[in-house]
Amino acid sequence: MTSRQTDDEVHTSMTTGTDSDTWFRRYSTAATPRRRLVVLPHAGGSASFFHPWGRSFGSDTEVLVAKYPGRHERLADPFIHTMDVLADQVTAALLPFADVPMTLFGHSMGASLAYEVVQRLEKRHAVLPAALHVSSREAPHRVLPRELYREEDAALIAELRRLGGTDSALLDDPDVQEFVLPVLRADLTIADTYGPRPDTPVACPVHAWIGDADPSTSAGEMNAWGDVAPRGFRLRVLPGGHFYLVEQHDVVVRELCDQLATVG
Repeated sequence: MTSRQTDDEVHTSMTTGTDSDTWFRRYSTAATPRRRLVVLPHAGGSASFFHPWGRSFGSDTEVLVAKYPGRHERLADPFIHTMDVLADQVTAALLPFADVPMTLFGHSMGASLAYEVVQRLEKRHAVLPAALHVSSREAPHRVLPRELYREEDAALIAELRRLGGTDSALLDDPDVQEFVLPVLRADLTIADTYGPRPDTPVACPVHAWIGDADPSTSAGEMNAWGDVAPRGFRLRVLPGGHFYLVEQHDVVVRELCDQLATVG
């Protein structure tokens, strides 16, 4: 790597559009799938968080969960620090899976990523996803930049506690902090420097999800996703906080199954 290359530039040069095994944990079906569900995790998250979803959608639905660099199997891969580079790489890795209808589900930072990936699939590759599901994140034209990623480690730990989803006792462990904080800071750099973006519509229905006690956003803010959804919009408010989808796992999976059954 030259002194003028960033980690993002190295990633762009090293990762190809066919590198799908690197980018996705794949829960294959016994037969040829009729449809695919692509799951894009939150900032600091990993594919393991969504492992319970892997076999939850029937034998004809293949689930792909994004594996972001810098964690688990990709521990040695350099972090990405911008949404555009991340979206470009995820889009390229998804192209081999465009042979059957594709639904995207993004949680928190993953919602912004899912929207950007859908834009790229539609406009650059003429791939029209079946639906876009966005969870716990403002619409692209409503999300505002933040600078949490620049704060001291204590502020990042405080944010993790505020949002929940991570055992508080684990957050007190220095070994856990040593692993978690660099990952979180890199992902927050992506999330915090994103937006606002133009409210460019997508050519598929949009389903928005939010917990009624989410400290990071609100049902009112999630309603703004309707501005980019001329093909149909639905907002689902469930009990819970930012990680309502853990508490409401059965409800979310059941309703996603119902929606996926209409595809393919």
